[in-house]
Amino acid sequence: MLRANDLETCAIRATDGLIGHVKDLYFDVQAWGIRYLVVETGAWLSSRKVLISPLAIGQPDWTEKILPVSLTKEQVKNSPDIDTDKPMSRQHETQYHAYYRYPFYWAGEGLFAQGDYPGSTLVGLSSRGSDAGYREAQAQVDRAMAQAERREDGDARLRSAKAIMDYHIEATDGGIGHVRDLLVDEDSWAIRYLVVNTSAWWFGHQVLIAPEWIHDMSWLNTTVSVKLTRQALKDSPGYDAAVPPSRDYEVNLHKHHGRIGYWATGSNTRERMKSA
Repeated sequence: MLRANDLETCAIRATDGLIGHVKDLYFDVQAWGIRYLVVETGAWLSSRKVLISPLAIGQPDWTEKILPVSLTKEQVKNSPDIDTDKPMSRQHETQYHAYYRYPFYWAGEGLFAQGDYPGSTLVGLSSRGSDAGYREAQAQVDRAMAQAERREDGDARLRSAKAIMDYHIEATDGGIGHVRDLLVDEDSWAIRYLVVNTSAWWFGHQVLIAPEWIHDMSWLNTTVSVKLTRQALKDSPGYDAAVPPSRDYEVNLHKHHGRIGYWATGSNTRERMKSA
């Protein structure tokens, strides 16, 4: 799994050169998936901030902290100019996806439209041939775009990963600490856990909380409420940032809290969030 704090400062490399460095991540508050990387372009584009979708990201080079993307610098330069300092509306997302000819992730039941992985979404859209499969996939995209454009919805569904850091975590019987980091699935770009620093309450230990265990979030009060007691969290398997969580660790963590793991459920991401 990837740490959100490590993703920030990663370099984004286009097919013809460096674009810039990651400064933030936008995630979907309903499905808890990373939707865009906010990238500061630097001098070549007057330090303009642009959005890069996980749909464009190839095989990362973690040694050099480089994320290659299947885009040219010219494509990025001509992409819709979106103010990353303001909430991103569905209309802005529609313009962005239409420009890159990406499917709309909100048009299906999976994390990325019809699938839970970026690659599964782009099947049939990777080329501009005249085959029937591509035409049907493109028609689905066009229908979704038309529906999104007719819908006037300014609600902010996307939140900044940087902004959620230091949010207070409230158990059913009191506070336990604050958000220190997010753990992201490197294949699906789903946020699997919030890393919680228990601060003075438990001598600075860190524990993990899955998004499915969240009962409520208050953006106004910067708090995250979970359906767990302080003791349950204190007794849960501790998290060591230097050791990536193994599947055995995840199994023990979910078993401790009496929860079914995301890897064991047949339901998609949105359905897991609804049933939590």
